Amino acid sequence: MSAALASKNDGVNGALRLLLRSFHLKGFEGNYAQIAEQATTQGLSYEGYLYEVAKVEAEERRTRRVERQLMESKLPREKTLATFDLARVPSVSKQLVAQLCDGTLVDRADNLCGIAHELIRNGRTVFFSPAYALVQRLVAAKRDLCLPREIKRLDRFDAVLIDDLGYVQQDRAEMDVLFTLFAERYERRTIMITSNLVFSKWDQIFRDAMTTAAAIDRLVHHARILELNAESYRAKKAHDRRREKDDGSKPAT
Repeated sequence: MSAALASKNDGVNGALRLLLRSFHLKGFEGNYAQIAEQATTQGLSYEGYLYEVAKVEAEERRTRRVERQLMESKLPREKTLATFDLARVPSVSKQLVAQLCDGTLVDRADNLCGIAHELIRNGRTVFFSPAYALVQRLVAAKRDLCLPREIKRLDRFDAVLIDDLGYVQQDRAEMDVLFTLFAERYERRTIMITSNLVFSKWDQIFRDAMTTAAAIDRLVHHARILELNAESYRAKKAHDRRREKDDGSKPAT
């Protein structure tokens, strides 16, 4: 290749990179040259080459979107479906779990007491919060006369995951904002809940029989409920650590 042609190609490559950057095509920008070499080797048509770089761009955008939404969701990174041993809870249908992960429950505004990382990977948005933190956030919004705005802000998430609901013992103000959230999202957006309490004991949360019944009615109407009738995962891990420590400390005989 002559020096003049090489210089011309460098100029085109530089201009192309600037254009791709201005279009925010990061996947295209970072891979077009490598894919061009492969296209030449494989004898791809222009359309075939464009299809390959478009696939790379689409996959990189999906990866960035998932990462962005995982950060925005506040989900614990280590608590994925892959880390949960479904064999410990044979009562839970693996087929049902797979169906829930594909996101159709969000399309129907169903509720679920369980699954969030997989929803994000399937293009849905999720917001995670411990129950006490979410309740405090809503109480503060009500005090500042902006509760509707705060609930509308949560509306941009397909699903709100409320963790450890059973540990919250609400006063009247806390009970009111939690019920308001349930009522506002009913049949419009999905609520996901983890709780250590069966529904028959939810009067410990709401302290009022009528409100308790109304809250449960809105949650279970379109709900998918996963009952994990197994030993506590945290307790099992702690037991395993103690056993490993004890075994390791025994003197050799």
